Amino acid sequence: MKDAFFFGYGSLVNRATHDYGQARVASLPGWRRAWRHTALRPVAFLTAEPDPTTTIEGLIAAVPGSDWAALDAREAAYDRHPVCETVQHDLSPRPPVSVYAIPQHNRRAPTEAFPVLLSYLDVVVQGYAREFGADGVARFFATTTGWEAPILDDRASPIYPRHQRLSTAERAMTDAHLHSLGARIITTRPPGL
Repeated sequence: MKDAFFFGYGSLVNRATHDYGQARVASLPGWRRAWRHTALRPVAFLTAEPDPTTTIEGLIAAVPGSDWAALDAREAAYDRHPVCETVQHDLSPRPPVSVYAIPQHNRRAPTEAFPVLLSYLDVVVQGYAREFGADGVARFFATTTGWEAPILDDRASPIYPRHQRLSTAERAMTDAHLHSLGARIITTRPPGL
């Protein structure tokens, strides 16, 4: 039986956060990224949303034996959607590919009580820089909505469980993009974080 694949467009682009095999670059037309939160998680995170005018870059990787249990646990609060007909990659024959997205009825805008974690964003940007270079990081910011979300600076004491060590240049890249977007950085942790 051939393995199924997932399309990662956030932290899963950073290979240091997982050990899924056969990872390779891919793109997904008809989708964009957005910052959202749900009652199922204490912070905001990225989701994919249908958008016929946008293409997002990411990685596809194999789910060994098509056993989705561990990945579904990591991606709790999302539903899986098949995208094998639209995702673009260099594998042949084409395996089944799914993307994770928050169900529309559960999507909420981030708030100060449910902020974006800078430690999470840093991991995502690091992954895009390693896979797609500085231009890919710029495309990540351009194809993601919801930058009006409050971003909690938790770098000194990261909350994100798969946080990574970043170089000064990697942090500066994230900071420069956030500055150009006029992002609102907060430093007060909400209760429970």
